[in-house]
Amino acid sequence: MDSIVVRGGKPLKGQIPIAGAKNACLALMPATLLSEEPLTLTNAPRLSDIKTMTLLLQSLGAEVTGMQSGKVLAMTSHALNGERADYEIVRKMRASNLVLGPLLARHGQAIVSLPGGCAIGARPMDIHIDALTLMGAEIELKDGYLFATTKSGLKGAVVPLRFASVGATENVLMAATLAKGTTVIENAAREPEIVDLARCLRGMGAQIEGEGTSRIEIQGVDRLGGATHRVVTDRIELGTYMLAPVIAGGEVECLGGTLELVAAFAEKLDAAGISVTETDAGLKVSCKGDRPKAVDVVTEPFPGFPTDLQAQMMAMLCTAEGTSVLEEKIFENRFMHAPELIRMGADIEVHGGHATVNGVAKLKGAPVMATDLRASVSLILAGLAAEGTTQVNRVYHLDRGYEHVEDKLGAVGADIERVPGS
Repeated sequence: MDSIVVRGGKPLKGQIPIAGAKNACLALMPATLLSEEPLTLTNAPRLSDIKTMTLLLQSLGAEVTGMQSGKVLAMTSHALNGERADYEIVRKMRASNLVLGPLLARHGQAIVSLPGGCAIGARPMDIHIDALTLMGAEIELKDGYLFATTKSGLKGAVVPLRFASVGATENVLMAATLAKGTTVIENAAREPEIVDLARCLRGMGAQIEGEGTSRIEIQGVDRLGGATHRVVTDRIELGTYMLAPVIAGGEVECLGGTLELVAAFAEKLDAAGISVTETDAGLKVSCKGDRPKAVDVVTEPFPGFPTDLQAQMMAMLCTAEGTSVLEEKIFENRFMHAPELIRMGADIEVHGGHATVNGVAKLKGAPVMATDLRASVSLILAGLAAEGTTQVNRVYHLDRGYEHVEDKLGAVGADIERVPGS
């Protein structure tokens, strides 16, 4: 397996282009299953997760082109030949479950394997099942697969989500576009990726109101058409690279970024003494002092602090002045990067869903092991601040969510390289 080698102590200077959002694109791609007409996505990120979703859609009979040549994905589902999402593909990525709603809405049946992804805690499918059942679906779990059918099509319903699940909101949102009558999602997720999906679906002819709030109303239509849609900027990649000059020193402009996408995160950076200014091209970030100040962080659904930036924030706080407390309220097993940071000299104590970080003056390079996608990049960020060499092993997770991280950081002055595995 490949590893990433970082030799720390190099301040950063320059511009980093931010890609289209992985999590948005993974929800937008299954929308092609709702229509016979072409759906084209621009600003699509080039990631292994996007390739996995491409394989899944192709296994259902969709045509997907453009992944290898650039940032445009052209898709059409005029000749679907299956409703089964097999384990061998779905096990690689949680977002594979997003074909469930579209397949049910258009074809009245779906067989979808329980999904995989990063081992960061339980992300139950029962929210999806309960929601689609309210809309008239009959769903049975057997041999690791969800067997879903609907006798006379999905029907509009009031769907209260017990948790503001992003995936469940996306599944119901897509399914409701072709359901008979009106569907109201209560306690809907509010993330920018939800807003992006709603805008795309509206471009295809869907009738949707309320995206970005906790109540989304969808009036079902008989059919959807095609559309061309630009994928929103990846707020998690944006936040990750905003931390790079804070950790390594220097100043970086993140191209394509907006404060609207990372408001809660930017507030914490300001409290830590970090300068974030909007420019005509994006966001410029630098540290106001030699070391950032300690801050406390609680992860919450949007518009709160994102769980997907918790690991990267912990890496920054390892060398902050003072003591920080991070509380993880989204996933119960998302501090697996802490022992690896401790190997680099960090002072961290984990108790359940809380991590206390006592800032140290300097980290030291060490061989470390990546446990999930965001942990991978947090260790790379820590390596930017460490004395000596850090080798991050098992970085296959990294390519699921970041386009050529070594190239982007190397272009602004980091001493970083990818070492092919044997």
